[in-house]
Amino acid sequence: MKGINEQRAGLMSGIGAYGLWGLVPLFWPLLKPAGAIEILAHRMVWSLAFVAVALLALRRWSWIGELIRQPKKLGLISVAAATITVNWGLYIWSVNNGHVVEASLGYFINPLVTIAMGVLLLGERLRPVQWVAVGTGVAAVLVLAIGYGRPPWISLVLAFSFATYGLMKKKVNMGGLESLTAETAVVFVPALGYLLWLGARGESTFTSEGVGHVALLASAGLVTAVPLVLFGAAAIRVPLSTLGLLQYLAPVFQFALGIVYFHEAMPPERWAGFTLVWLALTLLTWDAFRTARRTRTRMQEARQAAQQQTAPRQAADGPAPHAQI
Repeated sequence: MKGINEQRAGLMSGIGAYGLWGLVPLFWPLLKPAGAIEILAHRMVWSLAFVAVALLALRRWSWIGELIRQPKKLGLISVAAATITVNWGLYIWSVNNGHVVEASLGYFINPLVTIAMGVLLLGERLRPVQWVAVGTGVAAVLVLAIGYGRPPWISLVLAFSFATYGLMKKKVNMGGLESLTAETAVVFVPALGYLLWLGARGESTFTSEGVGHVALLASAGLVTAVPLVLFGAAAIRVPLSTLGLLQYLAPVFQFALGIVYFHEAMPPERWAGFTLVWLALTLLTWDAFRTARRTRTRMQEARQAAQQQTAPRQAADGPAPHAQI
């Protein structure tokens, strides 16, 4: 019963994390007239404040000294911080400038970009179905480039920056709260410096738009940190295959909001491109489940074979002698 409750809690945490990421396009327009860079800077500054309070409450500080003594790890975290900054900044700009659907495409094709990076950078080998999926994804980008009259650069930058961020996180191998703290600490000083510079020029909206605007900008830290905390809770409680499926919730929500709420145009060629992307993701998901099923079957067969080999030996040895008292 405890295991079932743990899995249920993990599933709800995962749905909460990806659901919040999917609904966040509703939040960024509330921060206008602040520009994307100002919103991004507030997101960085207030995120560090939030995670610092969380670390203080949990008394998890020992990792900081260990990290400082590892220059290579610090370098990887700096790269991760830079790439997620690009990702966040472009995403906020996209939402507030009428490109929610194109932004959602970036997170749809992110798994395909991650796979391509695994092949090119880590020497991983793809299964035939994965090759077909990647090829279908490339075809989708070409179709969308024709539809937009230009390459879907917003989608591509979002996909590649987030895939690079994931690669750095894999190499760093730190807990969610700790890595978020380290990343936001790297960008905290530039972000705070930018906000002070805006204030000195009289261009900051932080104090010029009322108390409600101040509260909204400050809550950008919570909007950043809460989904990551929920994601961390899900990652240790549910299988990776389940998390892999849940990750599609965010771009699905974003895509639906772009069409239904923000009323963005979807001409036939864009529907064709998105359909190809969804076909590629369907192939990836099917292949992942098939591979996982085969792996479980082989493990069960191996255990059964080991038990069958052990049973005759136990029978031949006879019953174990009783202990003498």
